[in-house]
Amino acid sequence: MRVAAIWRYPVKSLAGERVDVAKLTELGIAGDRLVQAYDRHGRIATARTYPRLLQMRATLGLDGEPLVDGLPWRSPEVAQRVEGAVGSGARLERFDGPERFDILPLLVCTDGAVRLFSRDVRRLRPNILIGEVDGSAERQWSGAMLRLPKAEIRLVDLRARCVMTTYDPDTAAQDAGVLRDIVRRFGGRLCLNAAVARAGSVREGDGVELIG
Repeated sequence: MRVAAIWRYPVKSLAGERVDVAKLTELGIAGDRLVQAYDRHGRIATARTYPRLLQMRATLGLDGEPLVDGLPWRSPEVAQRVEGAVGSGARLERFDGPERFDILPLLVCTDGAVRLFSRDVRRLRPNILIGEVDGSAERQWSGAMLRLPKAEIRLVDLRARCVMTTYDPDTAAQDAGVLRDIVRRFGGRLCLNAAVARAGSVREGDGVELIG
């Protein structure tokens, strides 16, 4: 097996960026979900409720600060776009505590499961895609470890999927049948919640060994 792709999402619920190499820390991929959107009442705003957030793309600038559609995340232009997606008074704020993750810091998918899913992998919002995996093998991986050349990842359990999978990652158009299909064919669970067991780095093409 090998690392087939790596993604990070510098702003939670926005489209992310695919990278060739990433640093793995105890809080997942460095630069992942550093900033979040909030509505006018101060509640976290996600694409589950405001799917238009997915139409903005977050990347990490050379200074380590997120960019939104190529603009500094604190800029007035970005603030206007966030209000357009969420509503008047919405804003972005930086928060890099562990609570920023819905479950665990990493989401690991396999190419075998994605082929069975038969839709754009971006609907699943993985951090790491493991390649050269047969079919639904990932369903037996809970509790195992992935050993990489310079890091180790602990796989915990299968991820219960939500309404975000129903939104097209480019247009934000909804297809409710996607989630119904995940429930029907995968028991509602696809990809794996994971944590970093040994900090280091991960690079596309790295060999991967399944332990346990």
